[in-house]
Amino acid sequence: MMFAGPRLRTSLVTTHRPIARLPAELTREAVMETVLITAHALMASFGIPSPRVVVCGLNPHAGEHGLIGREELDVIAPAIEAARAALGDGVELVGPMGAESAYRNAKDGRFDAVVAMFHDQATIASKLLDFGDAVNVTLGLPIIRTSVDHGTGADIAGRGVADAGGMTAAIELAIALARRRSPRG
Repeated sequence: MMFAGPRLRTSLVTTHRPIARLPAELTREAVMETVLITAHALMASFGIPSPRVVVCGLNPHAGEHGLIGREELDVIAPAIEAARAALGDGVELVGPMGAESAYRNAKDGRFDAVVAMFHDQATIASKLLDFGDAVNVTLGLPIIRTSVDHGTGADIAGRGVADAGGMTAAIELAIALARRRSPRG
């Protein structure tokens, strides 16, 4: 899952999970796969030939070298190294970095995408910067799948207050992604 907006792109290693389960669910393989899928999507779907990707840590300040947690040392850093080896030259991978620094740097244009470890780590930044304009893109599929960056809106259904801007953004991004994939342009 990637949230792609005008000011920020962010992918998630895990999605809707209780915070207490995150350390057990963050594996080297899951982190590496998300980094690889994100980098490949930036190149193939978003037209960025040499993407710059920053990977967040799980713990505050990316664990402070093991003082606040070991996930960065034991899981995330080795996954980044494995992804770096698999991608080769041409893709810049940075991290693990504290989420607050990663998102600030991405917002300022230093990175093309952020890989977050969990749902709210990604969506707080995305919704603050791009709410209503960001698009949920399912990466790694053989088809293009986009949707709005928020829930279904069941709580406002039938009240005449819904804003179609998110759906418009999702359709427009799907068209742009399809054009990049098409041999006819």
